[in-house]
Amino acid sequence: MWSLSPSAKLVAFMVPFILVSVLLKVVGPRYPGRVILSDNSWLLWSFGSSKHDIIGHGAAAANRTAVMGVERMAAVLEVRKKVEEETPPSHTAPRPEAGDGGSVFNVSGPARSPTGVEVALGHESDQTWQNVTIEDSPVPTLNTSNPPSMSEAVVLPEKKLPPPPPLREYTILDRLEAGLRRARSAIRERKNGGSTSDPDYVPIGPIYRNANAFHRSYLEMEKQYKIFVYEEGEPPVFHNGPCNSIYAMEGNFIHMMEISTQFRTRDPEKAHVFFLPFSVAMMVRFVYVQDSYDYGPIKQTVIDYLNVVSAKYPYWNRSLGADHFMLACHDWGPETSRAVPNLYKNSIRVLCNANTSEGFNPSKDVSFPEINLLTGRIRGLIGWPSPSHRPILAFFAGGLHGPIRPILLEHWEHKNDPDMQIHKYLRRGVSYIDMMRKSKFCICPSGYEVASPRVVEAIYTGCIPVLISDHYVPPFSDVLNWKSFSVEVPVSEILNLKNILESISPRQYIRMQRRVVQIRRHFEVNSPPKRFDVFHMILHSLWLRRLNVRVHVNH
Repeated sequence: MWSLSPSAKLVAFMVPFILVSVLLKVVGPRYPGRVILSDNSWLLWSFGSSKHDIIGHGAAAANRTAVMGVERMAAVLEVRKKVEEETPPSHTAPRPEAGDGGSVFNVSGPARSPTGVEVALGHESDQTWQNVTIEDSPVPTLNTSNPPSMSEAVVLPEKKLPPPPPLREYTILDRLEAGLRRARSAIRERKNGGSTSDPDYVPIGPIYRNANAFHRSYLEMEKQYKIFVYEEGEPPVFHNGPCNSIYAMEGNFIHMMEISTQFRTRDPEKAHVFFLPFSVAMMVRFVYVQDSYDYGPIKQTVIDYLNVVSAKYPYWNRSLGADHFMLACHDWGPETSRAVPNLYKNSIRVLCNANTSEGFNPSKDVSFPEINLLTGRIRGLIGWPSPSHRPILAFFAGGLHGPIRPILLEHWEHKNDPDMQIHKYLRRGVSYIDMMRKSKFCICPSGYEVASPRVVEAIYTGCIPVLISDHYVPPFSDVLNWKSFSVEVPVSEILNLKNILESISPRQYIRMQRRVVQIRRHFEVNSPPKRFDVFHMILHSLWLRRLNVRVHVNH
């Protein structure tokens, strides 16, 4: 029998392992970014594109994987060499000489230890090295007379990975916030996109700041918006409000919110916002001590109510009131909100008296319209002649109320100018509504508070509203472009009122008047509510504020 030379033995010894390494790379599992333990206890490394990346793409990757297998075997042979050096010569197999074929396995790195195999892994391009140490690796005695079989190969011990962190359980609040994120993204995408079809109404034109974004936002609101109404409290102060007075919008909204099946939820966990259903107008009537000028009882009522709901439910304390809202059309609404600091600073305050000089914050609070519903309905208020049948340039009738009206009446009441019908009181038999319908422009000065029901009355009659006010934020200004269908006159310009109105060309007036007609739907009071009417516009303003708030619970 002929015998193999030492070099041939070494080659025969290495070939199976090189083939196995290549096979593992080609057919083995690929798990990017982590360490995987294979069935045969070999460690497979897969890194991302980093400085020490050892896995590339294409043929080069396969070549580097083969080199890795060679280097691992070279490390084992290095250990074998040391074992053989410590073994008596009669038991040591001959090693290849310097010029022999086996000398190509040169492994750089620190000295090897019988109890820890350190594999130096390098990147071909920059030759930067890192050491991956497998502790307590057994080093079995190799059979030096015959090439080893697969069963005799060194098997590195399995190093168990630490268990992955437990997956976080997503709460209902997390899902609500995820829905809001999707809504924000959809609104941003639609901002510069085309319009969306709608069977009832498609917002379009300059009366909107961005018609497409508003429509997308409105549809998202209809899709997911939910409001929880706290059930605590008893009428007449809670869950109740006036419906046939200048403060009618308080009672109207409370009533519509209570009976809503689309937006109201009975499950507070599913709510985006929480409604505090007290009526300031009713507190003025039933809690306030007449002629006392003492807000104390009203404020204490609000404090007691919030103490009750915050003790029973976790939602107020969770957000410090940021996802809660109150609504008031009474002039004392802003002052009432000061009873609780977080109600004033954090909560959404829906106010008719939207006066920025008194703390109204347009980015957080909502301005909603003051509508004088003497009968509780708008029947008889809506309707108008064409622009050609409006002979009066401007009209106003009202008593001395607040600091602005005296200035207006002083300069224009007794001018005997048929174009400027400015009166403190109308003569008997003259209809206030008919005068508005005959006028091109309707003067809407503030009283003691900034809001005026004349704004909506002008819109109902097709008369272009002229806003004379300081620090007033008109209703739904986040969506509506008021400059496109109304005229804003500073108090300091009351003397030039006629010149300002006459400077508007007939063509521009026609455009503005048509926009007033178009905008009317957003101020109509309907029972039951209709899409895009005043009830839904109030809800949409609340929806926009909620989109700006992100509520989370620390886990």
